[in-house]
Amino acid sequence: MRNFILKNENAIYHECGYSCDNALFVDISGRRFFLTDARYGIEAKELAKNCQVLQVQRGLIKDVREFLRDKRVKNLTFDPCDFSVAEFEELNKNSKINFKPKPNFSQISRILKSEDEVKILKEATRLGAKCFDEFAKFVREKGEGMSEEELFFNAELIFKQKGSLELSFSPIVAINENAAKAHALPSKKRLKEGDLLLLDAGVKFKRYCSDRTRTACFTSDFNFSKEQKFKNQKHQEVYEIVKEAQSLAINSIEIGKKAKEIDDVARKFISKHGFEKEFFHSTGHGVGVDIHELPRISMKDKTLLKAGMVFSVEPGVYIENEFGVRIEDVVVVRENGAEIL
Repeated sequence: MRNFILKNENAIYHECGYSCDNALFVDISGRRFFLTDARYGIEAKELAKNCQVLQVQRGLIKDVREFLRDKRVKNLTFDPCDFSVAEFEELNKNSKINFKPKPNFSQISRILKSEDEVKILKEATRLGAKCFDEFAKFVREKGEGMSEEELFFNAELIFKQKGSLELSFSPIVAINENAAKAHALPSKKRLKEGDLLLLDAGVKFKRYCSDRTRTACFTSDFNFSKEQKFKNQKHQEVYEIVKEAQSLAINSIEIGKKAKEIDDVARKFISKHGFEKEFFHSTGHGVGVDIHELPRISMKDKTLLKAGMVFSVEPGVYIENEFGVRIEDVVVVRENGAEIL
């Protein structure tokens, strides 16, 4: 694609290897420009690749508007999800440019990951898995009696690895009935023997995200393996349903299938066991420099799967006021099916 403008930080990073919170990236017939203010000018010149770095003097949107006028740009694709109404109105003020809205065009362009990107995503996953193991050790040794708030605080410390890693997102740490909230906020509920504990967390490596969820039973040998022995029989029954739903969905992944077909496999299995209403989110989402990318593994997504697509597979069952179970891994589509990263 030629003649486009980007404001989203991750989209800009994907284009040139650097981004900041006050920049616009413009491609005009293959000529690429990174525009930012003096606070980021030196770093941008050092790190932004394959583009010309320009420093604005007055204001980012105003100076970019003048820049586009000087370049006599006639047509420009933009993502309407990137700009506020006020920003776009300022950019388009007294402009003769034909702005062409194309939602998520950056994510669409990067829906297929290169082998280099897959290697980075694998390393992000490996580092994230190590953090899961480290947090499990912490919970075994010190977790009993801790509140979700305390567990959350320590999960963030562990996953940040003393500042050497960034978080893909704020971790979700939930005990028993709080785990029935898919994106639970940490509470003062305290962990005790036999409790169900859900952890959803990830880290970034070279800006690419990992994403993983495990649900486990808190005992003396606590761990985040997929082989769990719950003291509560209902916990165990639901856990096995979710685990099998995830396995069936992953094994059903094939080139040429629609994304919705993968969702359908997990959803039908969970529904067959009586929990249709308790599985209320999509089965997965793309993962890359954004934690939520394309494709969406949902009931409505008709995207045809292709080799190189990377997405999560994360079915769940959430029983209000009781407990919730989710199991998540990220996979890449290969010629012969799915590879778990």
